[in-house]
Amino acid sequence: QVQLVESGGGLVKAGGSLRLSCAASGRTFSPSAMGWFRQAPGKEREFVAAISWSGSTTYYVDAVQGRFTISRDNAKNTGFLQMNSLKPEDTAVYYCATTNNIRALTTAQQYNYWGQGTQVTVSS
Repeated sequence: QVQLVESGGGLVKAGGSLRLSCAASGRTFSPSAMGWFRQAPGKEREFVAAISWSGSTTYYVDAVQGRFTISRDNAKNTGFLQMNSLKPEDTAVYYCATTNNIRALTTAQQYNYWGQGTQVTVSS
């Protein structure tokens, strides 16, 4: 199966930036789409962003539109989430996930493989 490892989380001041990485390894990576989800304390896991295999299609939750950018480097089997203008409400554990399906990329149930998560904390 595919193994996913997130990195790049940490503590940052409001207005700052972080770049999360998601390294994929294992049997196969192609042709998976990749998504990012987050879970804040006491809240349900929510969709953040998703990107198709080719990168031609992206989706963002309204709360991060214009601040976050999802991308990928398939040659390195790595996905990225660039997070700018961070707000305290962005504080959460961020998870990357992949799916071989081509439908409902904003729905967590459609993803087959998940990383362990990386903590992002934004101070006010």
